[in-house]
Amino acid sequence: MNAGRYENAEQGEVEITEMHGGRNTVRYLRRRRLPDPRDVQPLALHRVSAGDRLDLIAARYLGDPLAAWQVADANLALDPDELTAEGAEGDVLVIPFPRAAP
Repeated sequence: MNAGRYENAEQGEVEITEMHGGRNTVRYLRRRRLPDPRDVQPLALHRVSAGDRLDLIAARYLGDPLAAWQVADANLALDPDELTAEGAEGDVLVIPFPRAAP
């Protein structure tokens, strides 16, 4: 099974001063870099048709529905749902070779 999209994301923290003078430490995930499209090795190309779902596309080509984030990254999608939304029929998705989480 593939690691999650943010499995190896670096963590950061920031100290915040509350309105009443108290302090609080907030932890967050640092920004994850998307792969350069020129570096993506395509395994296949998939033409989107009505009713397609990204998890089912990932399961079909990569053998794991949780690898949908890899397809989203390869297509530089910040909103993965847009890749298969109504109106996306006919668009071509790059299916990357499976990889470990960044």
